[in-house]
Amino acid sequence: MAARRDDLLDAAIGVLGKHGIHALTHRAVDAAAGLPAGSASNHFRTRDALLNAVVERFAARERANWEDIAARVCPTTPAELAQALTAFVRDGTGPNRALTLARYAILVEAAIRPSLREQLAATGARVNTWFMNWLRIAGSAHPAHDAPIVMNHLTGLALHQLAYPNPDFDPSAQITALVTAVLRPLPAEVPA
Repeated sequence: MAARRDDLLDAAIGVLGKHGIHALTHRAVDAAAGLPAGSASNHFRTRDALLNAVVERFAARERANWEDIAARVCPTTPAELAQALTAFVRDGTGPNRALTLARYAILVEAAIRPSLREQLAATGARVNTWFMNWLRIAGSAHPAHDAPIVMNHLTGLALHQLAYPNPDFDPSAQITALVTAVLRPLPAEVPA
């Protein structure tokens, strides 16, 4: 049952990422998942229920993608964090392009749907807490201050690449410059 639900949500993410928010219907999700008509509506009675579940699913998938990258890089310094973030942005604009586009489609939809905005705020708060831990590990003295600066820049960088694909896209220098400028360690204590 959980596997079928995830299959439906992954199909919904594919529909959103490839065709946009207006293409997202229960019928389109059923077709994309290769499941019988009515499967999506059996799990998600309304479009709002489907969108809210998609928000949770793409957040979980993006976190899993990040955890996979972070496990390979083990970012404990600003330079290593920049390396991991560069890999994450490349993944989100390359192999996981549809996932990232689905997130952006839902972000735009949230501008006109307050209930969706609330769901994104709750999910976003969990992501912020999790990301601030990574910043802390990499040496940020002020992760609550640094997180939105880094995250908003990455969001804009990825959005620009998705909208205007550059085959030579290499965000590493830009991300490294940002992360090393923003993540300033706590000053060393001066002996009394």
